[in-house]
Amino acid sequence: MKGDISSRLPGGTLLFTGYDDAQISINRKAYPSGLCIHANAITAPWGPEKLSELTTEQLTMLMEPAPEILILGTGRQTAFPSAEILEFVSSRKIGLECMDSRSAARTYNILIEEGRTVSAALLLPSARR
Repeated sequence: MKGDISSRLPGGTLLFTGYDDAQISINRKAYPSGLCIHANAITAPWGPEKLSELTTEQLTMLMEPAPEILILGTGRQTAFPSAEILEFVSSRKIGLECMDSRSAARTYNILIEEGRTVSAALLLPSARR
């Protein structure tokens, strides 16, 4: 990822710093699994191996405190979760953005730099639908 914004943010701010099919890096530490960032804390491993296996229970931890936006990284390609998941997030008045995991990482970093309250849940780029 290009464009280091970390010098403009408070110390300890979590940012995505890399990714490939087998891992996602946050603050230069590699995680070989899906993960989430919520309230500036990392949960890894997190989530299903396939987007179709995502449950509301796996998202519950991202609801309090409620972020403005929840970014869902869906693997190599943009996909959307079940109607049940969409309703679960929407009913809490949280914006949900679904995109491929690489784009999700970049978008999260941009929104954090803007001072937005954002959480991210990413499947590995190699995840299947």
